[in-house]
Amino acid sequence: MAISKQEFHDAVLYILGQIPKGKVTTYGKIAKMAGFPSHARYVGKLLSQLPQDSKLPWYRVINGQGRISFSEDSERYITQKSLLEQEGISFLNGKVNLKIHQWCPE
Repeated sequence: MAISKQEFHDAVLYILGQIPKGKVTTYGKIAKMAGFPSHARYVGKLLSQLPQDSKLPWYRVINGQGRISFSEDSERYITQKSLLEQEGISFLNGKVNLKIHQWCPE
């Protein structure tokens, strides 16, 4: 049974809201949890369209290599890294250690 674009959006936003403080997940993991394992880019596109004042923890989503997807010299990169560090997420050589910080719901 196929789900609609709206159902996909709703599933992604629901999953995003479940990521606990101090944890991260990847675009691909969210896509997989939403039932669309090959739609990581769509997850990224959806997150980029969140309102500026959104309370959803968009910053807890990183790429599959453990990196922030924004350019390192951008304001968005600096903001995301700062928010993650405030939650205790550590970086080594620009990467989050996914073995320590990745959210893995049962």
